[in-house]
Amino acid sequence: MSSNIKIPKVCEHCKETFIAKTTVTRFCSTNCAGKAFKNRKSKELLESVQMEEYRKSVGINMELIQSKEFLSIKEACLLLGVSRMSLYRYIKNKTITTHKLGGKVIIKKQALTKLFQ
Repeated sequence: MSSNIKIPKVCEHCKETFIAKTTVTRFCSTNCAGKAFKNRKSKELLESVQMEEYRKSVGINMELIQSKEFLSIKEACLLLGVSRMSLYRYIKNKTITTHKLGGKVIIKKQALTKLFQ
């Protein structure tokens, strides 16, 4: 069954107006769709490279963090990729259990892996 839908839209890549035949069409042509995909993948790669450079500049060794059984707040934030406030929110909501060792809060790595099971 064919549809006679004709929706005027603006291409997300080249900003040209076109007539879409479906409600989910985002680009005016496969050429624009391909270029948008390539731009999106380039940005993702750039962000991952920038994150690695940041970790190197700060002196963060992810292999060392992943090998530890008990993590500090900062290490847990880096491992999960969340902000400090988000981690404290998880702790407050009792999503993540913590232990105190002297004045330091430590998190068992097993409690973090349990979140994703």
